[in-house]
Amino acid sequence: MSMLIVIPATEVTAVQAEQEGPLLAYSARIAGDRARTRIVIDFDRKPDVEVRYMAKPDRIVVDMPATAFTFPNADLKPTGLFKEIRFGAMDANSARLVLTAERPAKLASAEVKEDEGGNGYRLVLDAEMVSQPDFDTLVATQSWGGGASAAVDLRGDRVATVDPAKDDEFVIAIDAGHGGIDAGAAGAETKTPEKEITLAFARALAERLKDEKGITAFLTREGDEFLSLSERVTIARQHRADLLISFHADTLRQSGIRGATVYTISDTASDHMAADLAERENLSDAVAGVDLASEPTEVTDILLDLTRRETQAFSVSMADAVIGSFNGQVQLINNPHRSAGFRVLQAHDVPSILLELGFLSNKDDEKLLLDPQWREKIASLLADAIKRYRFPVVANGG
Repeated sequence: MSMLIVIPATEVTAVQAEQEGPLLAYSARIAGDRARTRIVIDFDRKPDVEVRYMAKPDRIVVDMPATAFTFPNADLKPTGLFKEIRFGAMDANSARLVLTAERPAKLASAEVKEDEGGNGYRLVLDAEMVSQPDFDTLVATQSWGGGASAAVDLRGDRVATVDPAKDDEFVIAIDAGHGGIDAGAAGAETKTPEKEITLAFARALAERLKDEKGITAFLTREGDEFLSLSERVTIARQHRADLLISFHADTLRQSGIRGATVYTISDTASDHMAADLAERENLSDAVAGVDLASEPTEVTDILLDLTRRETQAFSVSMADAVIGSFNGQVQLINNPHRSAGFRVLQAHDVPSILLELGFLSNKDDEKLLLDPQWREKIASLLADAIKRYRFPVVANGG
């Protein structure tokens, strides 16, 4: 097996990144076939990168410092060895390129070359097909130090220290789905990425709840950064959240379907649409280059199972409150409360719902999702639902 050429990453501190600003990746190109594929990306400055391999699905992951990707997505259209290519921010100090392979592949070479005239640098990645056993060996034998890859993997520790909530405080985790390298769906007409829409709605709800007595809301992500599904759950639990609301705006093959849907977690999906949506949402980690095999899993015992059942009952109550608040005010799909195995709803001790605000595949829903006034209306209706859930006796006039 030929040796992989890897460009070692240097540690970029937050101070350095702030002084120099992000790298600029201003153009890219790809060419090749099912045996060999070349990717070239042009930068304004020399990029320090690290390469690693991940399985199930087989991926080549290239980590780099913070980078602004200004070239069109179509310039790196999946070609040759690769069936999917993603690139974007992981957090304020790092970015990532994820190459999902059609068949097992490795980088035969990875070089940074200075452009003629000294006006920039080119990252040249030459990939070639390998056997499945050879790829599995690459995954098993690679080792990583303290570079960009390690920094990304350890981001889940950043909220480990949280001020304890007051006993009489009702804490809500507002989760804007997708982010960073994971753009989510895109509008059928405007191509607006789902990650921008979910963040706008999350901010609107947080602002609406700001002055509500006894209620404290926070965002799991406050900007365009990637969070793994387990990170979102961990952030909610570390803040001792009493409720998690995760915003999404997906697409469907049937462009005529529109309206809002509220999902809760269950082992068995309520219907095919719920199952398909959960499967797509649960792949967010994979497309961003997260090693799913390293994700923590909870050990099942009797007490944990009892807690989970109680939490699920509370989740259903919140779903009913949202549907009641939306009824007659916001269009809902048929059977608006559905369920499936969403990983972002898996906290055994935090009641959680996933709210599909509408479908970006429907032009009427897309217009509403981009309308600031409609966004404020949704925030107000959700605030009413939260108060009905939090204070059921008062909300019902008891």
